[in-house]
Amino acid sequence: MTIPEGLKRTAVICILRNGTNFLLLRRLKEPNRDQYTPVGGKLDPFESPLRAAYRETWEETGIKAEKMTFCGMLTESSPTAYNWTSYVYVAEIDFIPPPACNEGTLEWIAFADVLRVPTPKTDWFIYDYVLRNKPFAFSADYDAQLNLLNMHDELENVLLFQA
Repeated sequence: MTIPEGLKRTAVICILRNGTNFLLLRRLKEPNRDQYTPVGGKLDPFESPLRAAYRETWEETGIKAEKMTFCGMLTESSPTAYNWTSYVYVAEIDFIPPPACNEGTLEWIAFADVLRVPTPKTDWFIYDYVLRNKPFAFSADYDAQLNLLNMHDELENVLLFQA
């Protein structure tokens, strides 16, 4: 099945944290190649977002999360094929040595250091809201080169970022 260009794809973002430290993936492939992101991925057919969060975490890290908590959603829109609706979950995990991952390299990054490593601009806002236990519905718009143009918190009708 071919997905028409511009149609939103559905994914999960799985934030693995220990306190204010995040186990992030330095990605080997696009999107966001060479950037630090949470693990996650597309939903399989007939799969719920919660089941996908557990599956993606297990597949990418070998970690069997005890509990995934829904945090919010990120909707990303661009004039290219990059158009996503992502369900965001968080799991509190033990501070363990980063496991091997076929998607890239997993590393612990402290929240205070997130802006010092290459990471999508949207992700800092997600981590900030997660640490404050604040639900969110983010909407991000990109240009054709996938530069972030703006990002809104739709729950509070607040502009969080403008290029």
